Amino acid sequence: MQMDIKDLLKDYKPNNVELSNNHLNKFETLLQKEIHGVRPKVRVYKWLSIAASILLVIGLGIQFYPSSNFNNIKETKISSVKKEITLGNISPDLQTIETFYTKSINLEISRLDLSEDNKDIVDGYLLKIAELTKEYKSLTKELNTKGVNGSTIDALIRNLQLRLQLLQRLKKQLKQLKNLNTNNNEIQVI
Repeated sequence: MQMDIKDLLKDYKPNNVELSNNHLNKFETLLQKEIHGVRPKVRVYKWLSIAASILLVIGLGIQFYPSSNFNNIKETKISSVKKEITLGNISPDLQTIETFYTKSINLEISRLDLSEDNKDIVDGYLLKIAELTKEYKSLTKELNTKGVNGSTIDALIRNLQLRLQLLQRLKKQLKQLKNLNTNNNEIQVI
């Protein structure tokens, strides 16, 4: 049978429990024992020695494996480990700048209103942006070959800024075109 909890607790009188005078001291000593107490040592040496010996055997097997193919694989792995330098890899501030601009560019592209009326304008701008993207990739290659220098970093940032400005200009032109079409439709209706 269901009962309301309010009815059950209506006549409840809490017990007045008082803590002992040295309760705080007892609690602190128990806490100190728990925090600074000696913990039992876990014996991982057995597993660690087994894992180390397996790695040793594998390493020796790889080292003395008689295959020229394997050396080629090892060289390609080493070359693929070399990290490509990008604007974001240089410093956290530059990574923030690069992330801001790339996300803003992608957001502006996703917000474009495409229609048959504005297809030519959008295609023209997107071609310019594609050229700037190719230039950005070549500047990144230059950054990897010549090393980090201020002029290349400035060119990369200007490239990102220019792409974003082009998209904002495109958005503005599309808005003007839409307003012009709306005004023309209103004039024809009158």
